[in-house]
Amino acid sequence: MKVYITVILFFLTGVVSFSQEEVNKPVFLIKGSVKERETLEPISGVNVYTDSGFSTTTNNIGEFEIRASRGDELTIQSFEFETVIYTIQSDEDIEVLVSDAKYPSKGSSFKRERNSIQKHQFYLDSANFYKEKNIAKSIDFVAKSISQLGSRGNKKELAKSLSTLGEIYLYDKQYDLAIANFKEAQESYKSSLTALMLGKAYIFNKEYSEAEKVLTPLTKITKMVPFRKVELYETLGDAYKEMSLIDKAVVFYNEGLKIAQKNQISSKMTDLNSKIADTYASENRLVEADGFYQNSLKLSRNQAPQRVIIEEEKVADFYNKQSLYDDEIKLRKKTLKELKSLPEPVAKKVVGVKSNDSVTTQRINYKIANAYISQNKYEEAIPFLERSIVEADKDDDLVVQKDATRKLSEVYNFKGDYSKALKSYQDYVALVDTLYIRKEQEISRAARYNREIASKQSRITGLEQERELSQSKYDLAVTEQELVIESNKRQKWIIYTLVFGMVLTALTAFFYFRSNKQQKLANNLLALKSLRSQMNPHFIFNALNSVNNFIAKSDERSANRYLTEFSTLMRSVLENSEEDFIPLTKELELLSLYVKLEHSRFPDKFDYKIKVDERIDVAAFQIPPMLLQPYIENAIWHGLRYKKEKGFLHIDLDYKNNHEIGIVITDNGIGRKKSAALKTQNQKQQKSKGMGNIKKRVAILNDMYKNKLDVYITDLENNGTGTKVQFTLKKDA
Repeated sequence: MKVYITVILFFLTGVVSFSQEEVNKPVFLIKGSVKERETLEPISGVNVYTDSGFSTTTNNIGEFEIRASRGDELTIQSFEFETVIYTIQSDEDIEVLVSDAKYPSKGSSFKRERNSIQKHQFYLDSANFYKEKNIAKSIDFVAKSISQLGSRGNKKELAKSLSTLGEIYLYDKQYDLAIANFKEAQESYKSSLTALMLGKAYIFNKEYSEAEKVLTPLTKITKMVPFRKVELYETLGDAYKEMSLIDKAVVFYNEGLKIAQKNQISSKMTDLNSKIADTYASENRLVEADGFYQNSLKLSRNQAPQRVIIEEEKVADFYNKQSLYDDEIKLRKKTLKELKSLPEPVAKKVVGVKSNDSVTTQRINYKIANAYISQNKYEEAIPFLERSIVEADKDDDLVVQKDATRKLSEVYNFKGDYSKALKSYQDYVALVDTLYIRKEQEISRAARYNREIASKQSRITGLEQERELSQSKYDLAVTEQELVIESNKRQKWIIYTLVFGMVLTALTAFFYFRSNKQQKLANNLLALKSLRSQMNPHFIFNALNSVNNFIAKSDERSANRYLTEFSTLMRSVLENSEEDFIPLTKELELLSLYVKLEHSRFPDKFDYKIKVDERIDVAAFQIPPMLLQPYIENAIWHGLRYKKEKGFLHIDLDYKNNHEIGIVITDNGIGRKKSAALKTQNQKQQKSKGMGNIKKRVAILNDMYKNKLDVYITDLENNGTGTKVQFTLKKDA
C-alpha cells in the first residue's frame, strides 16, 4: 500500500511540475504613450496590461512604463475607445494612436473639460498611492476627484472614483462600505473589473452566495485580460471553498491554473497550486494535498524570497496537522534562517496570502517549540520559547509574547520546576493585564477612526448628491430655453417642472432618511461591538483573580482544575464574543460552568440550583452572550459572600407562553443596601462597568430588535435582604 501511494505521489508531482516549468524569457522595460489619432491629444487613465501579468495606467500626459518580454501581447483598454491589442517585438518605445475617443465637443469649453478630466485622474492616482499609507488622505483624494467632474460629470469617470473608493475600503477591511461603493460604481457604469472587485468584497464579508451571483456571469466574457481571467476563476474557487463545495472549488482553481500556465503568470501558478493543496487538505486528501504543496513550494523558489518563506510556513503547518513533527521542525528551522537573512524592513513585511498575521521569527520559534512539546521534548522546546519571548518583546508583539510565556510556564510545570513555572505564569498574568489596557485603547482609537471615516463617506455622498442636483439644475435650464422657444407649451412645461421638483425633493428626503437610518444602525453595531469588547476583558480580569487566589494559597491542584475549567469557559466566551445573540442553550452551559467555578471557590458560602421549566423549548430562544453572568457575579460577590451563614442562589427559567419566557435570578444574600454600605469610598466612586455595559447593551438591542428584553431588579424580602433579578425574553417573530 505504501509503495502504491508513493508511486501516485511521484506521478502527480512529476506531471504537474513538468507542465509548470517556466520559460525563461528576458524581461525589459517598455515606454509608451496613448494619443487620439486625429488631434494627438494624450489620453490619461488608460489601463495597460501584458498577458504575463504586468499592468499599469497612463499618467496625465498619456505616457506609461511596463515590464514585458518579446512576444507578449500588450492590451490597451479604456472606457473612451475600443480595446487595442499590440504584440511586443522589441524594447523600443511605443506610440499607440486610437480612434473614436469620446471627448467633449470642440467648443469653447473643451480645454476646461479636458483639464478637469486630467485633474480627476491625477487625484485618483494620488488616492491609489496613499491607499496603503494613509486611508483618510486617500479618501480625501477620491472626494476631490469627484468634485472635479462638475455638474455634467461623465458617469464612467464617476464609476472609476467610486470603484477606487471601494478598493480603499476593501484594503481597510471596511467590507460593507466597499460593497456599497462597488455597487454604486456598477450602477453608474458596468465594468467587469469592478464586478470582480465586488465579488472579492462579498467573499471577505462572508457573503459567498452573493459573490457567486456577481462572478458567474463574468465567466462568459471572452475578451478579458488573462491575468483578470485567472483572478476571476481563483475568486470563484475561493467562494466555493468557503461554501464547502470542494469539487467545484478545485475545478475553478484548475481552470485558473491552466490560463496561468499558458500565459506564464508565475505568481498565480504558485498561489493556485497552494490553494488547491489547501482545499485537498481540508478534505483530508493528504496525498493530493502534499503533491500540490510540493509544486507550490518548487514554484515559489523562482520568486521573491518572501514568497518562499510564506509557502514553507504553509507546508510546515500541513506537516503539523499530520503530526509529522520532525519534518515540520526541519522545515521551520530552514525558514527561520531564510527569514533572518532578509533585510529587516523586508522581513517585517512577510505576510501570508490569507493570514492577517505576519511571518515573524518569534512566531516560527513558538511553533517549533510547540512541535517539540507535542513530542514531549521539553528541554529542546525551552530555548525556542525563550527566544520567541525575547524577540516578541523586542518587536512589541504582546500576543506571541503572552502565548509563549504561558507555554513556557506549562513546560516548567510538566518538568516539575514549579518555581520557574510560577514565575513564568506571573509574567503571563502581567502580559494579560497589559493586553487588556491596550485593547481598551484600540477600541477608543477604532471608534474615533470610524467616526472620521463615516464623516468622509458622508462628504462623498454629499458631493454625489450635489452633482445630481447640479445635473437637475442644468436640465431645468435647458427646459427653460425650450419653453422660450415653444411659448405655446409654457403652462404645460411649468406643471411638469413643478412635479419633477416635488419628486426630486421627495427622493432627496427619502435618501436622507435612509442614510440616517443606515448610520444609526452602523452606530448601534459599533457600540455593541465596543461594549462586547469591554465585557470580555472585564470578565477575564475578574476570573483571573480567582486563579491568583488559589495560587496564593499554594493550592496547586485546585488552581490546575480551575484553570482547566476556566479555559473551557474562556474558549466558549471568546467564540461567542462577536455575536449579538446566541442560542439560550449555549448561554445556560456557560452559566453552569461559571457558577460551578465560583462555587468551587466559595463552597461554604452558598449552594445553587438551575431549574428549567419542562414546557420551555430552550433551543428556540436567542439571548445576548454574557447577559446573565454579571448579575450572577453580583449576587455571589456582593450578596452571598458577605452572608454569615450559608446562602443559596437560584436560577429559574419559567414558562409564560410559546413566545415568551421569564428568567429569575434570586439570592438570599445581605441585599443591595447592605452591600453598598460595605463598599469602600473608592468603590462608591466607581460605577460597575459590567452592569453599566449590560444596561447599554439591552437598550441598544431593544432599539434594534423591538423590545426583545425586559430587566427588573428588586429586593427579595421586605427587610431589604436578598436580591431578585427578573428577565423577560421574547422569541423572534
